[in-house]
Amino acid sequence: MAKANKTKYALLGVLNIISGSGYDIKKFCDSSIGFFWNENYGHIYPMLHKMEEEGLVTKEVEQTEGKPSKNLYSITKKGKEELDNWLKLPPEHQPLRSELLLKIFLSKNVPVKDIISNMEQIKKESEELLLQYTNVEKVISSKANQVSKKDLMLWNIVLSNGKFSEEAKIKWCEKTIEDLKGIEHN
Repeated sequence: MAKANKTKYALLGVLNIISGSGYDIKKFCDSSIGFFWNENYGHIYPMLHKMEEEGLVTKEVEQTEGKPSKNLYSITKKGKEELDNWLKLPPEHQPLRSELLLKIFLSKNVPVKDIISNMEQIKKESEELLLQYTNVEKVISSKANQVSKKDLMLWNIVLSNGKFSEEAKIKWCEKTIEDLKGIEHN
């Protein structure tokens, strides 16, 4: 069975939260789900057009004086039903695809000091991302009176996954660096 195009459902989900142009949708994705889900304009615009043809979204053309017209998209009842049906399904298995792990596995001819240097960079990036998650946590908390308790809980659940993942990666980097330093001196 062919896998479903997840861009469709990501966009329906975003449009279930906000209506807007392709630019607005991309901006919303980058500032919210962008930590774990990436969409680009090359996927967004063709999918919006296809979803409009399928009756899942509507498009309203907004004319602005002195500027090009703007297409504003909104989810339809049919779109909400399709989104709800997809959300109730268990997620498909996604095999891990990690450039980091691939490079480590294949690095038998790379000097240990270079591998350690790369691991230190990965650790630093994880620490920076963990700091970003702390800032996201503050933004979510600031919206406590503007969204439902369920939305707040779901957003915090997703956020905690990111935080736990980065904390685990930092610990793994520290252990890996320690192990590599042990063989570097042999």
